[in-house]
Amino acid sequence: MAIISLVAGVLGWTVLPMLGSIVAIVTGHLARSEIRRDNGNVEGDGLAIAGLVLGYAMVALAVLAVLAILLFFGGLAAFLALAGNWG
Repeated sequence: MAIISLVAGVLGWTVLPMLGSIVAIVTGHLARSEIRRDNGNVEGDGLAIAGLVLGYAMVALAVLAVLAILLFFGGLAAFLALAGNWG
C-alpha cells in the first residue's frame, strides 16, 4: 500500500492530477494504519508519508488554483458590471 501511495502521488503530479492525488491520500492512510497495527513488523512508513505529502500538496494547489480562477473571473465580472453602469 505504501508503494502504491508513493506511485500514485507521483502520478498525481504528472499524468493523473486529481485522481492520482486522491488515490495517494487514501492508500497512504491505509498503509500507515496497517503499519501501526502490525507494531513495526511491516516497513514503508516513509513511503506512505511521501505519498501523503505529494497527494495533499497537489490537492491544496488545485484548490488554490480554482480559488484564483474564481477570484480573477469574479473580479473581472464585477469590473465589467461597474464599467457598464458608468456608461
